[in-house]
Amino acid sequence: MRKNYLLMCFMSMLVLIFMLSVTSVATEQDSFSTKPALNHGKKWRIGYLEGGNYPTYGLILTAIIQGLINLGWIEDFPLPSKDDTNRKFWEWLAVNAKSNYIEFVSSAFWTSNFKADVRIKTKTDVLERLNKKKDIDLMLALGTWAGQDLANNEHSVPTVVASTSDPIGSKIIKSVKDSGYDHIHAKVDPLRYERQVQIFHDIIKFSKLGVVYENSPEGRTFAAIDAVEKVAKQAGFEIISCIAPWSNVPQQVTENKTAGCYTELAPKVDAVYITTHRGVNAQNLSNILAPLLEKKIPTFSMLGSDQVKQGVLMSIAQEFKYVGEFHAEIIAKIFNGAKPRDLTQEWSGPTKIAINLETAKKIGYDPPFDVLMAADEIYIETEDVTVHPD
Repeated sequence: MRKNYLLMCFMSMLVLIFMLSVTSVATEQDSFSTKPALNHGKKWRIGYLEGGNYPTYGLILTAIIQGLINLGWIEDFPLPSKDDTNRKFWEWLAVNAKSNYIEFVSSAFWTSNFKADVRIKTKTDVLERLNKKKDIDLMLALGTWAGQDLANNEHSVPTVVASTSDPIGSKIIKSVKDSGYDHIHAKVDPLRYERQVQIFHDIIKFSKLGVVYENSPEGRTFAAIDAVEKVAKQAGFEIISCIAPWSNVPQQVTENKTAGCYTELAPKVDAVYITTHRGVNAQNLSNILAPLLEKKIPTFSMLGSDQVKQGVLMSIAQEFKYVGEFHAEIIAKIFNGAKPRDLTQEWSGPTKIAINLETAKKIGYDPPFDVLMAADEIYIETEDVTVHPD
């Protein structure tokens, strides 16, 4: 009973922290308008840069568009649920998004496909466009690579950085309070992944936690390894790691290596934190989970509830809706004269547990009543994400 009481108190504390942080953000930014406005009689032109075609980037971009719709910058229209690539989605937006105030420039889309050599040329191309043609008013930088390539003094175009695991650790921004550049803004939740791992440990009480990541500065950042190590030291559990490549390899290679790592970890651990990785996607998740289910290993998704739907045991729900609203308000305030550096970067999402009861049954885990009470998303069955050939 005491353990259940402590867990409920911990969850209540997180909710309180979130409410206080939202109040703080609202107070600091009240002086800037979010109302639609033209750029001296012209539409604002938006460009896009990503490190590669990572699915989360498209989800966040969709949420940002919906946020701008809610603020009146774009006319309401049905957004597609999914697309082959983020480039195709961007090109679709350039044609179909109806607005009197902003436009998504079809030719202002850049991706490096997670290849280091391509990244160098892509950055050069973007900076040349921003500095010479000067026809882009705001850049969306999705992912760590994109944020790093635009967080510098090599241009001055307002840039909103999104979908980065640790913008401070990856040196995109200077600190929570200061981006370090007048034209840069990046959303940051410095305790997000610590909260995830702490909650997972409070619920499962594991002693050996498995993690998979690429052994590079970016790979460690994507997987929030510093946060995992901090909680491990405090809570007294051991980290068992396996290295799988993220960048500079074909997609099939990273998927095979990633699935192989989880197979290797399954007999060595008593819980697994499934980190953000290019090799972890809907198509590969069943291969990743199979050996873990066989060994009855509890799993927690770093990404969020989409992977819980697909068979991961639990996560903190990733509310893209709220992330999109936050970024949309930042964009609106920049277009109304705010300097990106002056806008609050700190943001904490609502703490909502997502749990898959079919997976729980398969691994022999009987969720206690307090965990079910703290769950806002309960999935009775695992979603079928089998990919059928065209």
